Amino acid sequence: MSIINSNPVMERGDQSVESTIQYTIGQIAEKTGLSIHTLRYYEKEGILPFIRRNASGIRVYEDMDIEWLKFVCALRETGMSIAQLKDFVQLALQGDDTIDERLEILNHQRQKIEAQVETLMGYMDRINRKADLYHQIKSGALTSQPGQPGRPMPKG
Repeated sequence: MSIINSNPVMERGDQSVESTIQYTIGQIAEKTGLSIHTLRYYEKEGILPFIRRNASGIRVYEDMDIEWLKFVCALRETGMSIAQLKDFVQLALQGDDTIDERLEILNHQRQKIEAQVETLMGYMDRINRKADLYHQIKSGALTSQPGQPGRPMPKG
């Protein structure tokens, strides 16, 4: 499978994306929220090894490339490093023989996300308790002690 003619990283099973529409790098930047600089950087670093160029040398993106970029953004937003992304792409370019390794990477990332979610839920619980406390003070059910924020007293 040629990198020039298809996207071996975005496996066909991911989505039924049959692309006939082509986009410029500016249009892709607008659609994904990524800067043109970031798109060029990702291509240079091998994270977008399948971006084709037209006869004039201009990058040509397709719908499948947008789906891949959304996946890349999800991985980056959840803490995956550029080096890890590059490793993942290199494994994908090697074909189905590396599926177990890619699954291991994705499972590790999922575990990291689950830990992040658990931490964030703990923060949310703290914030909710504080907001509830302020609602009680505001409603008159509790009073706060001056100079002692967070140490309310029952009113009375």
